[in-house]
Amino acid sequence: MPEPTGPHPVGTVQLHLVDRSRPDDIAGPGHFRELMATVWYPARDVQRYPVAPWMPTGALQAFLADAGFSDLAPLGPFSAGHVGAPVRRSGRRLPVVVYSHGARSHQGDHTVMVQELASHGYAVVTVAHQYDTYAEFPDGRIAVPRRDRQAPIRPGDFAADLRFILDCVEQLAGGRNPDVDHRQLPAGLLGSLDPRRMGAFGWSKGGTATACAMLADERIRAGLSLDGPMEMNPPLAEDLDRPFMMMSAEFTRATHPAAAAFWSHLRGWRLNIQAQGAVHISYGDNEALFPQVAKLFGWNEQQLQDVIGTLDPDQAVKIQQAYPLAFFDEHLRHRRRHLLDGPSSAFPAVAFLP
Repeated sequence: MPEPTGPHPVGTVQLHLVDRSRPDDIAGPGHFRELMATVWYPARDVQRYPVAPWMPTGALQAFLADAGFSDLAPLGPFSAGHVGAPVRRSGRRLPVVVYSHGARSHQGDHTVMVQELASHGYAVVTVAHQYDTYAEFPDGRIAVPRRDRQAPIRPGDFAADLRFILDCVEQLAGGRNPDVDHRQLPAGLLGSLDPRRMGAFGWSKGGTATACAMLADERIRAGLSLDGPMEMNPPLAEDLDRPFMMMSAEFTRATHPAAAAFWSHLRGWRLNIQAQGAVHISYGDNEALFPQVAKLFGWNEQQLQDVIGTLDPDQAVKIQQAYPLAFFDEHLRHRRRHLLDGPSSAFPAVAFLP
């Protein structure tokens, strides 16, 4: 994975969580909504701590098998995060951003973006939305997406997961460990998060879920959608007065009425950008990973573009490192970034949509 550009090394730790306010009818009587989550944060020291893989081994094997890349299973990428490294404490608590993945995806699919934010001083919590994801539980169980109608996982369900993660952030901020197995947390994590400065972002279905969660929960002070369809059920009937940014690719306001309708309900700070040549997956890790896959399989340029679009992959990675950071810096830290004021010569592919 590309190295993050921030001044801090990155630490990471997994959490095993159970939301006892939400019974799990699929798992059966007595079971509640069970989730895996991962916290990424600026670390004080990483030398003695192992590097975190992009995905846990069992989840990665299931994911690659379903994607038709079983031969790549031993070659899973590594992140810039170090498992269990102590948290860097600087006298002020860390702003928090929670992340929601897309349908039939996984919590690591925007690791470039996640570790970039962490390297610049954010705590980022990613969640694996059970029944619509690939995840690995501490007891060895491997979760894969359910494709039957008995497990309808809608954006509203994702949003409920995000709101539960906010509850867990508040527990961590208050010095309590929400992990149901009571596993040891990295030194300095308890009490280091700032529940008064929380944002959210998500890709595709997760982008829609981010909007749903913001509408339902004022603790989310700023939201970012990465090419979210914004198709809500029931349809949106209220306005949102907090900052929201849309990074569009295929689900544009010009071509998708739901995205246009959502935009019309934004009453606070708002911004919609689009990178020329971007496709649905262009604001995520695929822009960093598929060029490597193409070399391994001997793909030509057209075969690669059929997957990741015509946006230059190096430029795509820089876009996803720069724009979300600028957005959350401005609205969670009050650090004005002129990158969001209009087109930039550093990112000629990025258009600002009126």
